[in-house]
Amino acid sequence: MAFRKTTDSNTAPRADLPRRDSSEPGAAALGTGLKQRHVTMLAISGVIGAGLFLGAGAGIHAAGPGILISYCVAGLLMVLVMRMLAEMAVDQPSSGSFSVYAEKAFGRWAGFTIGWLYWSGLVVVVAAEATGAGAIAHSWLPGVPQWVFVLASMAALTVVNLFDVGRFGEFEFWFGAVKVTAVVGFLVLGALAVFGLLPDTHAVGLTNLTGHGGFLPNGVSGVMTGLLAVVFAFGGVELVTIAAAESANPREALRKTTRTVVARLLLFYIGSVALMVLLLPWDSASATTSPFVAVLDRIGIPAAAQLMNVVVLTSLLSALNSNLYGASRIGFSLAQRGEAPRGLLHVSTAGVPRRAVLASVAFGFVTVILNVFAPDHVLPFLLNTLGAMVLVIWMAIALSQIRLRHLANRTPGQTPTVRMWGHPWLSWTAVAGMAGVLALMCTDDDARSQLISTATLTALIIVAAVIRDMLTKNESQA
Repeated sequence: MAFRKTTDSNTAPRADLPRRDSSEPGAAALGTGLKQRHVTMLAISGVIGAGLFLGAGAGIHAAGPGILISYCVAGLLMVLVMRMLAEMAVDQPSSGSFSVYAEKAFGRWAGFTIGWLYWSGLVVVVAAEATGAGAIAHSWLPGVPQWVFVLASMAALTVVNLFDVGRFGEFEFWFGAVKVTAVVGFLVLGALAVFGLLPDTHAVGLTNLTGHGGFLPNGVSGVMTGLLAVVFAFGGVELVTIAAAESANPREALRKTTRTVVARLLLFYIGSVALMVLLLPWDSASATTSPFVAVLDRIGIPAAAQLMNVVVLTSLLSALNSNLYGASRIGFSLAQRGEAPRGLLHVSTAGVPRRAVLASVAFGFVTVILNVFAPDHVLPFLLNTLGAMVLVIWMAIALSQIRLRHLANRTPGQTPTVRMWGHPWLSWTAVAGMAGVLALMCTDDDARSQLISTATLTALIIVAAVIRDMLTKNESQA
């Protein structure tokens, strides 16, 4: 695929903007200290969080055992999106990732819109994860206000993100390894329990899949409702293409990591949910509220509820850490392209965009104040504002790939290193699938409000992009 040559593995400044002299303080490029295992764990950490540990129950309640179909459909969409993203990213690794590709495909307004939409979404995610972690810690120590834990989480992980990228990657690798180990342990113990290989257990067979109303107790509509509950759980996997730009060999890291990350996430999500619906009746209270805890209780793990709270807390903090990283790099890339304040271009001697980190974490500290006055209402408010951002970003990735492949095919010899399977049919199938989910959201009251919030934010950013382009054009003509 044809790409404009850049000065390094990150996005080059636009030609129509003043270029910073390389000797100017703060003009250094981002670091390249991430190893492949760091990149892989960053992507996994950005996805495995409350969506798996806390969201699975809602999906099971909506679809019963048929939730497996919902997860498979959502997982298939993720696989197709990541393959399309890999096609673009391998040939031009960039800290701006899909916002850069959207700009190349559709113009500057598209890169501006997708970049700022993703940055806004990650900023809200960071605040939501800090609030969720604070709520768990407050339940252990009710005498300490929730806002104290939120503040401590935000401050500690801000410091971690100010480390050089190699040390940050090592911290996140071991931090994220806690929840990965927990999921792997759950898969192993659950599988042994299914076959009756643990003490005081017997093989369960397919009783819970076919009984209690059958595999689709709520019909196809239940599967569709379940899809709304689970599709957003896969959001964050796109972080792999942002992080790879700070590795020593971005192209090789992307080729290997995009395959392994997708396979592992499918195993973790679909494998965990399969064990839940095999071991528990879907309509039992435990399956619809805390299926992880219920399975661990069945297996005989002592203090399962408290153990899972520790895992969930770690997961939230790890996801906060990786999403803050992603937000800072998107902000830095926007500044490089003249789409954000140029002050965010400042890079420390260790290659860390510290001002971009601080700008990306600012809203999280604002929510500390919100947690002082309304701790019970902050998290629902934040989650509602996230809306359909993941689907909008995925849609932009798919449309950018279709457009850039079309442009590349018009230039002899311009063939992508990694090719999307079955292009353009599978690419358009993915677009249709995501459009279908967006249409489905219109039929659900809760999802509809989230869709409206995302559409409103997207429209406001597009208006800002158009106004910015008009002002830039007038200045150049003057």
